[in-house]
Amino acid sequence: MVKKASTVHRCAECGYETAKWVGRCPECQAWGTLEERGTAKPAITRVAAGAPSAPARPIAEVDVETSRAKPTGVSELDRVLGGGLVPGAVVLLAGEPGAGKSTLLLEVAYQWAVTAGRALYVTGEESAGQVRLRAERTGNVHGEMFLAAESDLSAILGHVDAVKPGVLIVDSVQTMASPQVEGSPGGVTQVRAVTAGLVALAKERGLPVVLVGHVTKDGSVAGPRVLEHLVDVVLQFEGDKHSTLRMVRGVKNRFGAADEIGCFELTEEGIVGVPDPSGLFLSRTAEPVPGTAVTVAVEGKRPLLGEVQALVSSSGMPQPRRAVSGLDSARVAMVLAVMEKRGRMKVGDKDVYVATVGGMKITEPGIDLALVLALTSSLHDVALSPRLVAVGEVGLAGEIRRVPNVGRRLSEAARLGFTHALVPPDSGKIPDGIRVLEVPDVASALNAANHAK
Repeated sequence: MVKKASTVHRCAECGYETAKWVGRCPECQAWGTLEERGTAKPAITRVAAGAPSAPARPIAEVDVETSRAKPTGVSELDRVLGGGLVPGAVVLLAGEPGAGKSTLLLEVAYQWAVTAGRALYVTGEESAGQVRLRAERTGNVHGEMFLAAESDLSAILGHVDAVKPGVLIVDSVQTMASPQVEGSPGGVTQVRAVTAGLVALAKERGLPVVLVGHVTKDGSVAGPRVLEHLVDVVLQFEGDKHSTLRMVRGVKNRFGAADEIGCFELTEEGIVGVPDPSGLFLSRTAEPVPGTAVTVAVEGKRPLLGEVQALVSSSGMPQPRRAVSGLDSARVAMVLAVMEKRGRMKVGDKDVYVATVGGMKITEPGIDLALVLALTSSLHDVALSPRLVAVGEVGLAGEIRRVPNVGRRLSEAARLGFTHALVPPDSGKIPDGIRVLEVPDVASALNAANHAK
């Protein structure tokens, strides 16, 4: 009797392998991505020793100068990268179409050409003439900037051999194709092969490579999940199309902090870094308005003042409406439940709309207290003090929990003219110039907010 050969099913997103087909990948949680790949390879139980590529050395003797980051000339981007581009690093910059990714990278290529040497910009989505027109409009034209319109990976390698650049920018990885792999450009197989080829090029020659990536409808990086594991740095380019403010947020970084952000302003003349963006996320009104509260979020090492706006109104529908923009919708639902149960406020039959100002996205729990104050202010139609900030996490029992970096947050608030702050108990050293009220629970916070003037 001949034993039937076993088959393997591999996930097209992350490469996970399993003997049986399942509808959802256990590794990346993607649906319908497991494909049958033929006979499973036998498990390797013994490996023969091979010749090492280089002898092992004591760690103290390893040269680190070749791995020092080199500034790009764009200070806000350098902040997110951890100082600049490291030789041999591969950076993936993802964002929605029209957000300004190409404009930012043209600025990077120009600044690199001015300060560091040659830069090669390869475009697969536009013609060379279109890129040249944009570069002229933004003032990013330099003799050491080289431009090529290609969609073939082997042609890109030929340009690198001819130009010998100090940095390579590929716009975008979804438009490139490798002649050695079947499939159309943008497909899972091609994207994986092109990225792997460019990563090998970067590591072999010590050439920093910046890749532009598309995003899906939910804002995540398009293409196989393994793409994010191949590269060294993943950056998310965010921005509202109706606003000139743009933010570059670190998602993964092997050379620095992965939670830093850089702020830019997109203008007709190009893209400009905004070193002090706190005031951009606050509304400007002559009189205080019910339903608004100010908080201080920390992105990486940078404290940012943000404004939370809430509108609570009577609902004429059986199922009240909930709309959230710039905040975590699950977090907002939890805060509403705490207000209903612990604060004795009836909001379950109300329409609730919550948003941030200026397109700011806040995901940390330290803004919970400001959210509670904004919702309560709108529910009772009573405005809070315009000089009050609130920082704290709200627990399910209604308690206010401590959050990190309270001193740094309040120093930024005091610098911008705020005089009162609501914080959790035992928040550490408080800076001068701001009066602090410690609130242990939601009821105490609401009472203190009513008396803070």
